[in-house]
Amino acid sequence: MRKKESLGALIGFLALSVALLLSPSHAAQSKPMTIAELTLYKGTDREKILLEGAKKEGQVVFYTSNTWVAGPVSQEFEKKYPFVKTNVWRSDSKALLKRLTEEVTAGRTIADVVETSPEYMTLMLRDKMLQEHVSPELSAYDDEAKVKGKTGVYAWTNREIYISLGFNSKLIPPAEAPKSIKDYLDPKWKGKMSIAGTTTGIQWVGAMLDTMGREFLEKLAAQDINVQNISGAALSGLVASGEVPLSPTIFNSNIFTHKQKGAPVEWRPLEPVIAGVGTSGMILNAPHPHAALLFLDYLHSKEGQQAAMKGGLGSPRTDIGSLGQKFKKLYMERQYPPEELEKKFDEWEGLLRKLFIRKR
Repeated sequence: MRKKESLGALIGFLALSVALLLSPSHAAQSKPMTIAELTLYKGTDREKILLEGAKKEGQVVFYTSNTWVAGPVSQEFEKKYPFVKTNVWRSDSKALLKRLTEEVTAGRTIADVVETSPEYMTLMLRDKMLQEHVSPELSAYDDEAKVKGKTGVYAWTNREIYISLGFNSKLIPPAEAPKSIKDYLDPKWKGKMSIAGTTTGIQWVGAMLDTMGREFLEKLAAQDINVQNISGAALSGLVASGEVPLSPTIFNSNIFTHKQKGAPVEWRPLEPVIAGVGTSGMILNAPHPHAALLFLDYLHSKEGQQAAMKGGLGSPRTDIGSLGQKFKKLYMERQYPPEELEKKFDEWEGLLRKLFIRKR
C-alpha cells in the first residue's frame, strides 16, 4: 500500500514539475527572451521582468519633440525608478526624424523610445523603425489612439495640445474677446491679430479652409493679420508680454504655463479646436528594451498622464477627466493619409503666403 502511495506521489511530483517547466512564466525566466518576445510578453511576471532588466540596463534614451514631456514628465519617471537614468534629446519633429534616420542608416541604434507628432511616426513606421509592443495600459485608450500591429501597437497617443484663441487680458477684457471663430471678422480686431508662420499657422489655415471655406479665409485676410515667422510657443510669449493682443494660433499648454508665472493671458477654445497630438513608440532593436517598455508603461499610465496634465497637456486616457473633452476637436492629421497630408500642407502653406503675406 505504501509503495502505491509513494509511486502516486512521485508521479504527481513529476507531473507538477513538468507543468512548471512548460509554463510561460518559467519559460520566460529560464532563458533570455529576444526583444520581439519581450515586447509582446503578457505574462503575470511581466513587470518583474522589466524591473530586473531595467536595473541591469541602467538607462533609457528618449527622443521627443515636446518640452514638458522632455522635462517634468521624464523627471517624474526617474523619481519613480531611480535606477534608470533618462537621457533625453528634444528637438522639433523634422530634426528628430532626420537624426533617427541617420542613426538607423548608419547601423547605430541609440534611441529606445520616440515621442512626436503622428505624421512623423507614420514615416518611421513606413521605414520599419518602430517595434511592435504591448502594455497593460493599452486598455485605457480608445482604438483611435493606437497604431495597431498584429498583436500590439507600434505607437499610441500620449498627449494632446490644442490650438485656438490666446489673448492678453490686460489689453482685451475677457468679456470683449472673440467668442466664436466668426468673431475674428469683427472690424475692431483689424490689425491686432497675429498668427504663427510655421507649421502651427499652416495647420490653422487648413482647418479654417476645411471648416469655414475659402471665402471666410479671404475675409480674414482683409483683417490685416500679421504673420510672425515663429512657433506657436514663441508667439504665446508675445501675447503674454502684450506685444501681440490676440492670436488664433496659440497652444493652451503655453498659456497655462504663462499664467502660472503671473502673465495676464487667457486661452479660449473656439470650436472646432485644432488638436495637436503626440504619439510614442519603441525603436526597433532598442539598446535598452526593458527600460524602454517600462518608460512607455509609465508615460501612458494614469500617474504619467497626470504629470503631463500639470503642464497643460490633454490626456487621451478614457479614465481621466480633461479640459480636452469639453469642446469639439479637429484632428487634422487624421483627416488625410500621410501622402495626401503632405500635399495638403503644401497647399495650405501656399494659401498662407498668398492671402496673408503677399497681400500685405
